[in-house]
Formats: sequence, structure tokens, C-alpha cells
Amino acid sequence: MTKPLAPVSIVYNESLILFILVAINFTNIMDFVIIAPLNPFFKEAFHINTQEFGMLVASYTLSAGISGFLGFFWVDKLDRRKALLLLYFGFMLGNTLCAIAPNFILLLSARIVAGCFGGVIGALVLSVVGDIIPPERRGKATGIVMTAFSAASVIGIPSGLMLAERYDWNAPFILLSVLSLLVFILIYFKFPSVKTHLAQDNPDQPLVILLKLLKTKNIQRALLFSIFVMLSGFTVVPYISDYMVNNVMLPKEDLRYIYLFGGIATVVSGPIVGKLADKYGKQKIFAMVGGISIIPIFLITHIGVVNKLLLFTISTTFFIFFGGRFVPAIAITTAAVEAKNRGKFMSINSSVQQLSNALATSIASVFIYNTSTGQLMGFGTVGIIACVFTITSILLSFRVKQIS
Repeated sequence: MTKPLAPVSIVYNESLILFILVAINFTNIMDFVIIAPLNPFFKEAFHINTQEFGMLVASYTLSAGISGFLGFFWVDKLDRRKALLLLYFGFMLGNTLCAIAPNFILLLSARIVAGCFGGVIGALVLSVVGDIIPPERRGKATGIVMTAFSAASVIGIPSGLMLAERYDWNAPFILLSVLSLLVFILIYFKFPSVKTHLAQDNPDQPLVILLKLLKTKNIQRALLFSIFVMLSGFTVVPYISDYMVNNVMLPKEDLRYIYLFGGIATVVSGPIVGKLADKYGKQKIFAMVGGISIIPIFLITHIGVVNKLLLFTISTTFFIFFGGRFVPAIAITTAAVEAKNRGKFMSINSSVQQLSNALATSIASVFIYNTSTGQLMGFGTVGIIACVFTITSILLSFRVKQIS
């Protein structure tokens, strides 16, 4: 007997939901992106090398990738609110374990726990956007939600780095644990029940749906597109702070300005890119922003010792176009599947993205290493590889059909 389904004509408070989604995304993204800027602090505290730091990054993304795949089998069976509460509680636990980890092995284990829940949260947030926002406004809404990346750069990373400089590497995770608790309370009391996806009948079992999705040409193209978008960015991003400190000779206390200036710029540019994607087409805007991003990718991976004005100009331009690519890219993949399977697809897509991040880190670690003096070698080669991946992602974007 089929249980009664929630009516599909519910009017949601979009502004409130988007605000909460931004808060969720902010803490989730900050947890992920704070690792790369803390690279020099981890190396000093735990006496680890570049490859071991790569393990620290990959441990999160591998865990997130596996949990994202498992999430496929249940994420669309629950009210979005219940799913968010469950996953966010586990995310808080992972952050707390990171904050109290006494050594590298336990920190590595804590990152696995955080990734287990954080990876699925990202997919769920985007599924909610797909559920409640009409296609004609989805690009703008995605841009708003993705301003969390900018906020994490403007507020989260600089404040985290300042805390690490003044206290220790784990201070940013203590801050993140407190913020996560506040967001959890906000979800519990203010986030509404979202069941529109349950109103669409889908009698097939999850495994059958998975096989059907993976056999669909458009889904295959969307997933391949996601892979190359991730590879084009995360071969480079985890190692920027190491390169800035050891090759460009930027003092550790000035690292915060790279992320601060880049974040401020993307707060403005992110929503603009979203509006342009709605007006002129997601693929066209992705191609334009992605094409321009090749220039700062090449520059930031080849730059030597220069004055700070030029350095911050290059790094800010990098973040504008690197971050800008994700707004139309997410809108492209979100619309590649019908609503009844969107949560499942976004869970698989999140899994693929996280595994791609782990692969990107592994690819980069083959080419880069620190010399006895600390200099990072091979980063320029990684930058060229990232440019090739970017061009490939642009070509693939035009092959993804927009369904909803």
C-alpha cells in the first residue's frame, strides 16, 4: 500500500531555506578548504612531507566519495530535513575529533569521519536547490548557495589561519565545531520539511535505478564532466599555500590575504556568474569563465618571487575564475536528471567529485616534491596538466543535455 505523499504545491520560504543552505555549505566547505592553507602548519607540527599531506587531503575525499555512493541508496527516501539533521550531526562529530586529535594518525582518522558525512551533505544541499527552485532561477540560487565558498575564503580561512598562528593548528577546528553546533540548532528549529521529491512515484529499487542512471548517456556525460572539472582545480589548490610560502617566499602570516582578497572578489563575482548563466546559458558561461581561468591557473603555478601587489592580483584573479566555474558547472549537472532521481544522482555525482579530488591529489603528488630547503618542485607541470583538464571540461560541458 502506498503511503500518502506530501502535496507538490507547497510554497516554501526560499529566502530562509537559501540562508540555511548557505550556512550549511559554509561550514561544510570551510572544513574542506581550511586543510590546504594549513599545509605549512601541519608539516611543522607533525613533521610530515608533501606526500603525507596529500594523504591527509585524500583521506577526506576518499571517505566522502564512498559515503556519497552509499548515500545513493537512501538519500531520496527521507524528508530532506531529516537527512540534513542526521548527516550534519555526524559532520559535527568529525570536526570535534579533528579539534582534539593529538597526532597525525588520529587526525587522519578524524578526517575520514568528517568526509563520511560532509560529502553527502554537499549533494543534499544541491538537491534541495533543485527541489524547490524553478529551472529559470536555479542558476542564481546556485550562485547564492555557492557564495558559501567565498564566505569560507573571506571569513573562514583568514580567521582560521590567524587562530592557527596565535594558538595552534587545531584552533580553526574548535571554531568550526562551535559554528557547526549553531547551524545544527538553526536546521532543527527553522528548516522546513521538504518532501516534493517523495511525491514523484518511482517503483524501482535503488540498485535498478543506479544501473539505469549509469547506462544513460547523458548521465555518463554529466559525470565525466564533473570528473574533469574537479581534476582541473584540485590538482592545484591543495598545494598553493605550500608553494606561496616556500617558493614565492610569502610569510605564513600573509597567507590569509590570498584567501581574503580572493574570497571578497568571489562574493561579488559568484552571483553575477549565476545570473549570466541563467540569461545566456549555463554551458556558454562555463566555457567563457573556464577558458579565462586557464590564464591565472598557469600564472599561479609558475610565478616566482614578486611583489605582493602582483601576487595578490594573480591569486585573486585565480579565485574569481576558479570559483566562478563551479556555479554554472553545478547548474549543468543538477539539470541533467529528472527531479525524482535528482537526490540519487547528486549523491553519486558528489561521490564521483570527491573521488576525483582524491585522484587529483594523487596525480599532483606524482610530479611535486619538496627539496631539502623546502621548495616545492614540479608545481608548474601540475599547472599545465590542470589547464589541459580545464579545456577538456569545457568541451564536455556542451555534451550534457539539460532535462529539468
